[in-house]
Amino acid sequence: MPEKSKTKKVKKSLFNRFLNFIEVAGNALPHPATLFLILALLALVMSWIATITGMEAVNPATGELVKPVNLLSSEGLHKVLDGMVENFTGFAPLGIVLVAMLGIGIAESSGLIGAVIRLLVLSAPKRLLTFVLVLSGVLSNTASDIGYVLLIPLAGVIFIAVGRHPIAGMAAAFAGVSGGFSANLILGTIDPLLAGLSTEAARIIDPDYYVNPTANYYFMVVSTFFIAFVGTFITERVVEPRLGKYTGKTDDVKIEKLDKKEKRGLRYTIIMTGFILVVILIGVIPEDGFFRSPDGHILESPLIKDVVAFLFLIAGLTGIAYGIGSGKFKNDTDVMNGMSSAIKTLSMYIVLVFFAAQFVAYFKWSNLGVILAIQGAETISSSGIGLIPLMILFIILSASINMLMGSASAKWAILAPIFIPMFMLMGYSPELSQVVYRIGDSVTNIISPMMSFLR
Repeated sequence: MPEKSKTKKVKKSLFNRFLNFIEVAGNALPHPATLFLILALLALVMSWIATITGMEAVNPATGELVKPVNLLSSEGLHKVLDGMVENFTGFAPLGIVLVAMLGIGIAESSGLIGAVIRLLVLSAPKRLLTFVLVLSGVLSNTASDIGYVLLIPLAGVIFIAVGRHPIAGMAAAFAGVSGGFSANLILGTIDPLLAGLSTEAARIIDPDYYVNPTANYYFMVVSTFFIAFVGTFITERVVEPRLGKYTGKTDDVKIEKLDKKEKRGLRYTIIMTGFILVVILIGVIPEDGFFRSPDGHILESPLIKDVVAFLFLIAGLTGIAYGIGSGKFKNDTDVMNGMSSAIKTLSMYIVLVFFAAQFVAYFKWSNLGVILAIQGAETISSSGIGLIPLMILFIILSASINMLMGSASAKWAILAPIFIPMFMLMGYSPELSQVVYRIGDSVTNIISPMMSFLR
């Protein structure tokens, strides 16, 4: 018996040392914005090295010989300086995220998103409580990090109130919020952000390619319920039995239900949602509906192609309706302040995007992206590795990088310009590359030492 305890202690110690190593290595990395500055400078230097070494490749799609462009030459430096502002302002993810966040900012500042999460959890039957908690955690990523701030503490309080262990409730909510960060039933802030980065990477090969934010929607929906079921099973069959019965004090635990103003706000929201749905149906159902494309198709209509604009309008209008109904919004200034607060949270993202945009542009201008994609595709094709093993390896790579760098957008901004063109030349779509990345990025969120909310 003592020998078993000693072995278990050693294993735990080794695991802790491994996590400590990962955390130290992750903390040693520069700030993501600084990292993109370094990568941008490195792309300039690599363009010079590739030129003097005669690095080149034949594009299998066109038969054209692709040669590197030296960006450290006089002409190259002029291009770098001339394009600096346009690289930033024309970077697809920037405008997409800013517009989406303006609408979501209204919904969040009005209290709508928090009220919906509380209502969903508080109204759940006891036997479905764990499932609803995990599901709510997954859905909370619509408003970025609100699940970490609101739902996880609320889950602990609710579990205490029903006589269950609070840590089990918090663990269930954390599993949904963190492990299900790339799943949802509706679009969130992460979808247009990643789609914008994928679009920029795809245009290294095809200048007209566009990745729609809805590209991974079917996968997101299925993943939402899969994660909710798995999270429920693990919580109730593994986590809670190990924790045992909670013996702490529960007398002072109170769960705040929605008050009259919040309920009125939700009624206003339902009315507004119904109005929006009617307008959309009127614009889609008739063959000549105003939301259909000129040739009458729905998949190429503004409803799909301009989904970010619809996300802004729907989130904004329902947020305004709730804010008026609940009394949170007294005038137009309150609405504008909500939008302003959302943009303030993106200040660091805007800084990061400036340097990421330069890196992506230099990578494209120098032809390094095309050359490396062609050579990488040829190497992988000659190895005979199939699609499924290739995607599994990409998932492992994404999951491993996530242990050292927390930002999903920062990692994808680095990986997308390399892997999307490579996989496109192999016949695999950018949408597939993106969804595989999202799997790898999410699976290690709950154990990554770089996850700030885990600390």
